[in-house]
Amino acid sequence: MRTSLYIFFLAVFTNCLYAQISDFASVDFTRADNIVQLNKGASLENLPVLAHQLTNTLPNDVEKFRAIYKWVCQNIKGDNTQFTAVTKKRKKLQYDSISFMRWNHEYKKTVFKKLLKHKKTMCTGYAYLIKELCFLANIQCEIVDGYGRSVTSNIKELEMANHSWNAVRLDGKWYLCDATWASGYLNEYNTFVTAYNDGYFLTDPVLFGKNHFPLEKKWLLDDNITSTDFIKAPLVYAETFRNNITPMYPQNMDVSINKNDEIIFSFKSANPVMDKNIALVHYVGSKEKNLKIYNTENVDNIISFTHAFTRKGFYDMHLKVNGNIVATYTITVTKG
Repeated sequence: MRTSLYIFFLAVFTNCLYAQISDFASVDFTRADNIVQLNKGASLENLPVLAHQLTNTLPNDVEKFRAIYKWVCQNIKGDNTQFTAVTKKRKKLQYDSISFMRWNHEYKKTVFKKLLKHKKTMCTGYAYLIKELCFLANIQCEIVDGYGRSVTSNIKELEMANHSWNAVRLDGKWYLCDATWASGYLNEYNTFVTAYNDGYFLTDPVLFGKNHFPLEKKWLLDDNITSTDFIKAPLVYAETFRNNITPMYPQNMDVSINKNDEIIFSFKSANPVMDKNIALVHYVGSKEKNLKIYNTENVDNIISFTHAFTRKGFYDMHLKVNGNIVATYTITVTKG
């Protein structure tokens, strides 16, 4: 019975994913990417000039947007001090929204001055700059505010709206992208490291919804995603997007089973994945332990495998693909 239910779920979910395959998979972005390199380090003092330089020789909106988006990702640095300041103030004034809005209105002036002068900002600045450049290029683009889910935020509930990204309309259809998380990351010293991640560009809404939940539900672009699904889903990471991996099953991060029960894990990959590059691991102290997987199947890049938990306990489980952790689950195994 369980296998039948899984097959039914897989068929439904697969249809949803294939319905969201990128409409621009055949577009060659070489020209747009070359223009980004030619304008590396360009000034923000005159945005109309920058928008013209990035887009005037490109033939269509998707290539123009590509140039705008990638230039912003590769030329603007993340500023953790701004994000920390906003987070602290939001927590301090969480029961006084009017005072926070007043403070935030004033602080935005500081954010945008720093963006224009030093090319450093937080998520709001990234989203704002992309929207402005798109406006100048006659491309419809909106800022989307909402919840970003990570190992430190919005894990069990929608605690705090803490992130902004963009929705862009191309060829009459809306698409999602996140320049902040595509631009790079903070290392162990809280120093920003530029490392472009193309997985956040015009991302499939199903994958995007794994760690983005908008305040306005229309920007999900997928009516099947709910706030409950969002906070219960397995954690995903930058490498999940870089590898274009969509975790499918289990649907929840926290799973409780009986000893000797089997669990089927599955994910969709936009790129071919060899069986030897798939692993299920958990940590015992600081040591990583590989668990035995079997019944591995790959049907149209929907990959599934099985593991049986023969010992009771708590397992901090991680799905690894091509050596990268792409999903995290917590498995509680009881005696039953």
